[in-house]
Amino acid sequence: MRILLVGAGGVGTAFAQIAARRRFADLVIADYDLSRAQRAAEAAPGRFTAVQLDARDEQATAALLTAHGCDVLMNATDPRFVMPLYRAALQAGTHYLDMAMSLSHAHQDEPYAKTGVKLGDDQFALAAEWEQSGKLALVGIGVEPGLSDVFARYAADTLFSEIDEIGVRDGANLEVAATTSRPPSRSGPRSRSASTRRWSGRRAGAGSRPRRSASPRPSPSRPGSARSSA
Repeated sequence: MRILLVGAGGVGTAFAQIAARRRFADLVIADYDLSRAQRAAEAAPGRFTAVQLDARDEQATAALLTAHGCDVLMNATDPRFVMPLYRAALQAGTHYLDMAMSLSHAHQDEPYAKTGVKLGDDQFALAAEWEQSGKLALVGIGVEPGLSDVFARYAADTLFSEIDEIGVRDGANLEVAATTSRPPSRSGPRSRSASTRRWSGRRAGAGSRPRRSASPRPSPSRPGSARSSA
């Protein structure tokens, strides 16, 4: 199996290092910055290849998938690049995976009263074309959304007869001000508040899905920490 890994940042590099310990696939690692792709490919010299790619260029991505005979496109880029990569994989006839989803957009005329484009809507709109292609697209398989949704559904289906609310706390934007060269201040390390998603509503059967609450729950204050006003 050959995988086109697009994005050689922290996530893509970690993916390459894990894949280097396993023999199930070779990687073609692509990044806008070729030097970053080359550093990630050093995890398995001879097995991994580094190339330069602009993830916004759908046609160039499709051509790269075909030229290297890739079976899968693994998207490890910013969510803004989801759709061109998603369409490129469909065009090239390969499988597709990503850890984020196509972005949401507020309603153009009534953003506070009506639902606009939801997270993943642009991808789900192409579901019929993916079915016709016979290829698999697994989207949003990161921790949140992704794994947290799986846990929530499992809890609703198997662990509880009723669920009033499920809170998912995301600490991925944690910041610690102190460094190894400077001790922390007396107030302790500072952090931004963790984002939160909630599901609410009673379980109505195995085929139902908990409803998502639109309003986030503020993170509790802790000594030595400050919450962002954003």
